[in-house]
Amino acid sequence: MNAPPPRSTHLLYLHGFRSSPRSAKAQRMARWVGEHRPDLTWLAPQLPPSPREALALIREQIRDWPRGTMAVMGSSLGGFYATWVQQHTGCRAVLLNPAVDPARDLSRHIGEHSCWQDPQERFFFRPEFVDELRTIAQDLPPGAIARPERLLAVIAKGDEVLDWREMHARYEGSRIHLLEGSDHGLSDFDDYLSELTEFLQL
Repeated sequence: MNAPPPRSTHLLYLHGFRSSPRSAKAQRMARWVGEHRPDLTWLAPQLPPSPREALALIREQIRDWPRGTMAVMGSSLGGFYATWVQQHTGCRAVLLNPAVDPARDLSRHIGEHSCWQDPQERFFFRPEFVDELRTIAQDLPPGAIARPERLLAVIAKGDEVLDWREMHARYEGSRIHLLEGSDHGLSDFDDYLSELTEFLQL
């Protein structure tokens, strides 16, 4: 008789562009961990606007995590980063409306921005950050997802920011939860939270 797979011991949550660990989904996951898995190592870092620095921070913070029992969840731009984490660690990953080509999309957003959760927090998205995203994307060539069975992408047809068809094509072969409506922020997140936590073996 086969033994059940080990439960995840570490969970990393990566927020999206202009977001933070104070986002609704990050906070909901933090509450879920507190209620159901207080033993879990939970990490939801504030990511710097520089993609190169964001990835360096992520690598440093998960450096000593056990590859066999860690998991990652990422939203939008955080889904792009989470894909990178999954491809380099082999861990399970849940991607929430993941950005497919953030270099292209964010090239239109050069300039000063505020954080969605606190308009007083401002940052500058620099032109060189687009180049940094292109460099990261070279590690994630289209159609070359390794171990796609360890990826679950939640994709909303009602996403007002990203094209659901592009997301669906990018993660074809992975497990996909396609929502007929919803929105970019996944305001119905609670409806399928149990599916996501089960997939991540939490």
